[in-house]
Amino acid sequence: MREYLDLADRVLRAGIRKKNRTGIDTLSSFAEHYSVDLSAGFPLLTTKKVNFAAMLHELLWYISGEDHIRNLRKHTKIWDAWADEEGNLQTAYGRYWRRFPSAQMNPSTGAYEVIEIDQLARVRDMLKSDPNSRRMVITAWEPGNALDSKLPPCHFTFVFNVQENRLNCHLTQRSGDIAIGIPFNLAGYSLLTMVLAQEAALEPGLFSHTVVDAHIYVNHVDGLKEQLGRTPRPLPRIAIARKPMDQLCFEDFELTGYNPWPAIKFEVAV
Repeated sequence: MREYLDLADRVLRAGIRKKNRTGIDTLSSFAEHYSVDLSAGFPLLTTKKVNFAAMLHELLWYISGEDHIRNLRKHTKIWDAWADEEGNLQTAYGRYWRRFPSAQMNPSTGAYEVIEIDQLARVRDMLKSDPNSRRMVITAWEPGNALDSKLPPCHFTFVFNVQENRLNCHLTQRSGDIAIGIPFNLAGYSLLTMVLAQEAALEPGLFSHTVVDAHIYVNHVDGLKEQLGRTPRPLPRIAIARKPMDQLCFEDFELTGYNPWPAIKFEVAV
């Protein structure tokens, strides 16, 4: 997919070498952005094989609202490094999507009480009742959690917007690993947009992505250069069963026409 390759090429050419908490230097670029049209196909990279099954299990885990990885790790180990021995995760995206803690004052006592907000359900309902709203915002950034979390949310807020019956999504990410993380984020949020669009009788529109610190770990440079030498192939298509979002399971998604180049091994920086 050309948009992704252009992003990788820009950071390889102009990124500034920086140190970070992992001990592996990065080439870093500020406020990178790209956008893809979801009507052109499902944006799963073709210049390397992406683990579609792991990405889909991760998205369904987010939608579930679980704050542990006990069920997720049956299918993929991608979050194991940041969970405790029991599988609990300090920063579980789905928990904040579905149960974001909001402090509200009780007028009878004058004391603050915490209630949980299902942000994702509210957006789904607004898409059906008020699709022109400019308030369809979901956040995973809770300041108290972020102070001591082992890995505060990287992709921390996203906004939906409808234009001419097409559902668009804009994701803002504070930190993005171009070789490993961005392909998953691109595919996962695009798929979520498609799920919500179908349930609200809308067409998929644009997925737009801003990455504040877009970076390439120095031990990923050779692999990305190899990708840049590969010609993108036609994007696959994906069919989603016509079910409510909360009833979807892995078998309700059918990926067709995926013919990628071979996988490239990238080491995860923890």
